[in-house]
Amino acid sequence: MAQITEIAPSVHRISILFREINLQFNHFLVVDDEPLLYHTGMRRMFPDVLEAVRHVIDPATLRWIGFGHFEVDECGALNEWLKIAPHAQAVSGVVGSLVNLSDFADRPPRALNADETFSTGRFRYRYRPTPHLPHGWDAGALFEETQRVLFCSDLFTHNGDVEPLTESDILGRTRQSLVDFQAGPLLDYMPYTPNTRPLLEGLAALRPRTLAIMHGSSFTGDGSQALIELDGVMKEMLGRPTRR
Repeated sequence: MAQITEIAPSVHRISILFREINLQFNHFLVVDDEPLLYHTGMRRMFPDVLEAVRHVIDPATLRWIGFGHFEVDECGALNEWLKIAPHAQAVSGVVGSLVNLSDFADRPPRALNADETFSTGRFRYRYRPTPHLPHGWDAGALFEETQRVLFCSDLFTHNGDVEPLTESDILGRTRQSLVDFQAGPLLDYMPYTPNTRPLLEGLAALRPRTLAIMHGSSFTGDGSQALIELDGVMKEMLGRPTRR
């Protein structure tokens, strides 16, 4: 069953826990003149996410559907949402639109260039490409400038049935999850490259106050510091050869 929490004014976190893998899958609904859903969820979880959205707005009024990169938990149910919401449009970076969405999506997406902005009414969003952070050359982050909410995709992933929003340190949780992943089949799920720190520094320069995290608790506080410290955790855990 989905849990709904408002993590910032008009930003609703819709969370579904997969107990089999002890991991939350979080979707973010922003209520505005043109509502935005960030992360569609997998096709099999569409009924649960749809019911949760219905508790907040009429799903047919969705206008924008965004996600960080092309992956089933981020956009697997995109076309189901496009059927429900006749005026909805996927929004993605240029690379993602060219290599994935122009064929996958049932309606043409809106492709965003680096630092291009768009408005949903009260809120304005900036798109920042982050290739291979967390993974995929189409990866990018969406930053809501009015309330300074950064939609982080898989950055800061941590396991467990955790609280919706925290002001406490999330880096320790992230590090432990990387330890757990390296012991299992998700060993290589995120790379550490020479571009990782510059990309994280670019996100930190946006000065986010809320980090909307896909897997685990969202964070409120000094988002810039958390992003810079994430580089240290990633470098420690991912920036060295891994023994198989």
